[in-house]
Amino acid sequence: MKHFFLITNPLKDGGLVTTEKIKKFLEQEGCSCKVQVYEQAKKSGFYTDSTEIPQDTECILVLGGDGTLIEAARDTSHLEIPLIGINLGTLGFLAEVEKSNLEHALRCLIADQYQLESRMMLKGSVIRDGICMESSCALNDIVITRSGSLQIIHFHIYVNGQFLNEYDGDGVIISTPTGSTGYSMSAGGPIVEPAARLMVITPICPHTLNTRSIVLSAEDEVVVEMRSERPEQKVQAEVNFDGSHGMALQANDKICVTRSERTTEIVKLNQMSFLEILHKKMSVK
Repeated sequence: MKHFFLITNPLKDGGLVTTEKIKKFLEQEGCSCKVQVYEQAKKSGFYTDSTEIPQDTECILVLGGDGTLIEAARDTSHLEIPLIGINLGTLGFLAEVEKSNLEHALRCLIADQYQLESRMMLKGSVIRDGICMESSCALNDIVITRSGSLQIIHFHIYVNGQFLNEYDGDGVIISTPTGSTGYSMSAGGPIVEPAARLMVITPICPHTLNTRSIVLSAEDEVVVEMRSERPEQKVQAEVNFDGSHGMALQANDKICVTRSERTTEIVKLNQMSFLEILHKKMSVK
């Protein structure tokens, strides 16, 4: 690899110290490296302004934490350029390169000593009165959750057109294997090997005693239908794609979730297995 694009989160890299270090190192090694800072891209309405990425870019370096990498993946997935995360956050499962190992990692990229891991993504569409109001993809998860007051929300879940269950609670998370170590895990969902192909449905604080996560095939279609107990009662809920890009929901709205045709290619340098990484991360106090 010789051509790089660096997306940096200035909240994680104060004064862009590490950003400048990476850029200087790559240029000294005869590589090109264009830098984009979050505040610059935010004007476009996305975390990453993909129109600024040169066509010859071979790898996108994402400097921050898992959240930064997830946002960058969603905004650049249509370009099919592999990404690698440089972790300046805390509990990073995606951003595997640490600051202490930075130069070694960059040398491996330049020498083409890496592997690519393909991660599945989700596509979510909000259907209102038979019309698609919003559609977006997600690497981590699509979350339907309450907004406004503390009032619980009511929803029905269908899988491949068949009624699965109805829930009262704070919402529901539909996650990929990549997203299983995020919000889904915090809500009691299972941890899934990231290269797997499946979806996990995890209710958020359901008002019941027997609710568990449900694991489905990647080829299934999940539909979440918003319900209201009384006709005059408004639904106070919203849908979020990878923790951002939210949209307010109304009664009878349907959120259709399927496997996306897009994937995210993650550059892997670490020879540790997922179980070894999981043990290391979960042992941190």
